[in-house]
Amino acid sequence: MEPLLEVRNLRKSFSVSSGPLGSKRHSLKAVDGVSFSLAPGETLGLVGESGSGKSTAGKLILRLLDADEGQVLFQGEDILKRSRKEMRPLRRQMQMIFQDPYSSLNPRMRIGEILGEPLKLHGLAKGNAVSDEVMRLLATVGLAEEHYYRYPHEFSGGQRQRIGIARALAVRPSLIVADEPVSALDLSIQAQVINLLQDVQKEFGLTYLFIAHDLSVIEHISDRVAVMYLGRIVELASAEALYKNPRHPYTEALLNAVPIPDPALRGERYLMQGEIPSALNPPSGCPFHPRCPYAQALCSTTPPPLADQGHGHLASCHFSGDVGRHRRPVPGP
Repeated sequence: MEPLLEVRNLRKSFSVSSGPLGSKRHSLKAVDGVSFSLAPGETLGLVGESGSGKSTAGKLILRLLDADEGQVLFQGEDILKRSRKEMRPLRRQMQMIFQDPYSSLNPRMRIGEILGEPLKLHGLAKGNAVSDEVMRLLATVGLAEEHYYRYPHEFSGGQRQRIGIARALAVRPSLIVADEPVSALDLSIQAQVINLLQDVQKEFGLTYLFIAHDLSVIEHISDRVAVMYLGRIVELASAEALYKNPRHPYTEALLNAVPIPDPALRGERYLMQGEIPSALNPPSGCPFHPRCPYAQALCSTTPPPLADQGHGHLASCHFSGDVGRHRRPVPGP
């Protein structure tokens, strides 16, 4: 099956000033050679700590930011070569769900107007058909007809995220980039929104790039998982393989950090030391080696390639065979 989306060697740097009166300029590599593909109907989870570059990668894919290098092939066409005018009809096919729904909704517009605007903009409905379609969208995401006339501030966080999902669905896309859509919600509401995303994916045949920092959230929605660290993908595998047999120490540490509610099952675990290094001055060699329990002399001098460890399980670690010795025992069902 041909991939719906293929990202090749995507790079993005930002110029950062420091020193007196901003006299010194530095280059911050936010995304550094990211590559992956997405099949139609698949969900790829993109996970990492804050500052790993995952949200920037999502914005680059949708052309909300312009990449420095690389290719983003959507249905076989490199959209980075399109002008902004040529991108407009393609916007229908590629939508985004934002982390903070409130800041992405116009506070001066009623919900009916917010959801009707993209329908009018893309010529998908006219006249009374607009309100009919908006009502259908509200029902799809579990909201009532009376919500049509309300303003964003009259909703809870979970309801606003449902509105964000409805707005993304309005133009009938094939790809949705969900940028931490549940990270600001309570746990019970997180489950509801994840279930809603899975339901509409089945109903509309959607493909998701699901960005998050919580591996416990990613586990329940993803077919495959890509782990990012300092702008690079350090591990990429099926969700089942990654959770059962991580091949990169950063992934292992993230899994160890997932809370287990039963104290009897927690056991001993290794937790990462220190903070993620600054992207302005990344470590030499493997960028994770200052925090890695398996690091050896080679790790500080030679960057490991993202290599196949078997069965399509990719990891960038010189000593991936050692990974697992510090893994907390996984509780049974």
